[in-house]
Amino acid sequence: MNPDLEIARKAVMKPVVEIGAALGIGEEDLEVHGRHKAKISHGFLRNLQDRPDGRLILVTAMSPPPAGGGKTTTSVGLSDALCRLGKRSIVCLREPSLGPCFGMKGGAAGGGYSQVVPMEDINLHFTGDFHAIASAHNLLAAMIDNYIHHGNPARIDIRRISWRRVMDMNDRALRGLTIGLGGPANGFPRESGFDIVPASEVMAVLCLAESLADLKQRLQRIVVGQTRAGETVRASEFGAAGAMAVLLKDAIKPNLVQTLENNPALIHGGPFANIAHGCNSVMATRAALKLADYVVTEAGFGADLGAEKFFDIKCRSAGFTPAAAVVVVTLPALRYQGGACAKALHVPDVAAVRRGLPNLRRHLDNLRNHFGVPCVIAINRFASDTTGELAMVDALGMESGVTVAHANHWAEGGTGAMALAEAVIDAANRPAGGFRLLYPDDMPLWEKLETIATRIYGAGSVSGNVSINRQVAELEEQGFGSLPVCIAKTQYSFSTDAAAPGLADGHQLKVREVRLSAGAGFVVMICGDIMTMPGLPRHPSAIDIDVDDHGNIHGLS
Repeated sequence: MNPDLEIARKAVMKPVVEIGAALGIGEEDLEVHGRHKAKISHGFLRNLQDRPDGRLILVTAMSPPPAGGGKTTTSVGLSDALCRLGKRSIVCLREPSLGPCFGMKGGAAGGGYSQVVPMEDINLHFTGDFHAIASAHNLLAAMIDNYIHHGNPARIDIRRISWRRVMDMNDRALRGLTIGLGGPANGFPRESGFDIVPASEVMAVLCLAESLADLKQRLQRIVVGQTRAGETVRASEFGAAGAMAVLLKDAIKPNLVQTLENNPALIHGGPFANIAHGCNSVMATRAALKLADYVVTEAGFGADLGAEKFFDIKCRSAGFTPAAAVVVVTLPALRYQGGACAKALHVPDVAAVRRGLPNLRRHLDNLRNHFGVPCVIAINRFASDTTGELAMVDALGMESGVTVAHANHWAEGGTGAMALAEAVIDAANRPAGGFRLLYPDDMPLWEKLETIATRIYGAGSVSGNVSINRQVAELEEQGFGSLPVCIAKTQYSFSTDAAAPGLADGHQLKVREVRLSAGAGFVVMICGDIMTMPGLPRHPSAIDIDVDDHGNIHGLS
């Protein structure tokens, strides 16, 4: 059995109402899903508004290897360690997508003795939030095609419908489709396709909404295409927002679970920082800040993607000010960024680690110099780590003036992250006021793109064809120029080339597609060959996942 799953099954969980009671949440404000999962009521969340905020800690990472770097595991271990030090801490995580669970990367409930539980439930369906998001998204898609079928009074140009459909599974065959075939009864043939649910604008709307009322307003603002005269068409045209909100009325409530050490965890929305903004919900984070001294949250993949979007999209929208950032480092990640073979990342390689250190240094410089956030390096320890390789990370930290904390939370839980927790407390309690966004709202969209590319990625230039340039100019003319930019690109490199480790200085960032997310409040720039509907690997995890006659799941990671 997978060790993570075996450890999770042996967990002694408290009833979720006890976890809620420790936070001051009465049973009447918890909508329970069994004994160990619950949603927090809207009424309780509204009553938190006048409380002071705790300190917000972002867990991010250097550029990861294919297996990831352990941000979720580190987030859980850090929060447990803070609780062991007598602090009120809540970990705020993103919900897993079924695509990676059955694909290659696995689930997103942490690992070893730093997990959130019930692990199987969290990784498989959880409280149904992703299904609700997919249903709301696809309801709008169906209403668009129905509107056209029944006369199209607004004269929507079917060639310019940008709203696709979604499902929460990896399926490359659905990336591009022709729909409406079969004659007049089935509508008008047109090109479309599917994205994975985390890439849905409805997901971003739910994650950035401040309330149910704000959710409805954002849904109405969604732009789905253009008329033949070039005017934008919003979801409000079809009267869809109310029905979509009905499907999302429970999904928007944050989910309360617990860590293996019976400490509170809020898990709600938002994975995939390579193709989306990749953060958990504003409502969950805001609730945690009112309930805890320290809130530990994560943003997807490396700091060039997750942290940049956390700051420039989520913090900009919600007004959050992070107190500190933890940069998760593993020796496999350093070896990978140093050019080591992906199949031998657990083999000691001093030379590869040395070549990978500049990648870590750039992430540190970006966080401190461009965003003004105090940093701590967390070495997520592996059994294959060698003293010589670890010493190189320690030396980089000393040279950079950044505390390096060695953490063994996978094997020891919160106990293994005590040094990290102490370093985070020290960093988070430094004088505030240094945090800043990378660019102002009034900077033109293309300049925002160039600012991220050159200052964060180290790119030499940004390019797009005539159609891309025209689309960006049209968005400016239509009044969307004040929105932040959400770049979709590979997570394995600072560039758009997944096979270019290290720094890839001076590369050209090539924009392939532009998508407006007016309801969420940002513009997506899709770069390189990144896909918003992933495919399955040669040997998908689904092959190894099964359930026995007693209902026990096997092979889930």
